[in-house]
Amino acid sequence: MVAGNAMPLILPQFRSDIDARTEGFSIVELMVIMLIAGILLAIGIPSFRGMIQNHRLITATNALFMAVNLTRSEAIHRGVRVDMVPAGDGTKWTNGWVIFVDEDNNQRPDTNETIIYSHGELHRDVRITPSFTDSKVQYIAYNGTGRTRTNANSQTAQSGNWLLEAGAQSRKVVLNFLGRARVCDPNKEASSC
Repeated sequence: MVAGNAMPLILPQFRSDIDARTEGFSIVELMVIMLIAGILLAIGIPSFRGMIQNHRLITATNALFMAVNLTRSEAIHRGVRVDMVPAGDGTKWTNGWVIFVDEDNNQRPDTNETIIYSHGELHRDVRITPSFTDSKVQYIAYNGTGRTRTNANSQTAQSGNWLLEAGAQSRKVVLNFLGRARVCDPNKEASSC
């Protein structure tokens, strides 16, 4: 009985015949979804690995390029010889590098010499192969005019390149006889790189 303007109370009807299988996933459906996700993940991982290697290569290339430019600018700014050499035992650029004022011209940072910058070890995926005019000892030296020089003669330019590789990707940091560095991709610019 409804009095006045009041609406009658209508209760919802509940179905008692709801099938329990329509709520959620069955184990078979869950297994199919997991199988599809696994296949998609397996397809994506190699391309993701390649992308990570490419980023590591670009990061290492940019760091090396920046270090060469810093070495040159510090030599000009200070008006003295500034060297960049591989860190550690001085044989592998993948160990990192050190930029310093080489007062005794021995291509090794001694305790009394000013260290301007040092870079840590690169990721193990990145390989560096140097190729320079004076390759007896791994180093790059700039004099106070901003030109590279060799140990044999301060008037002879040190030129060449570093080939950086990670997986199938590669980059070069090329140093011309004036001491200017540039970056190129040997896979895309084979004739000029």
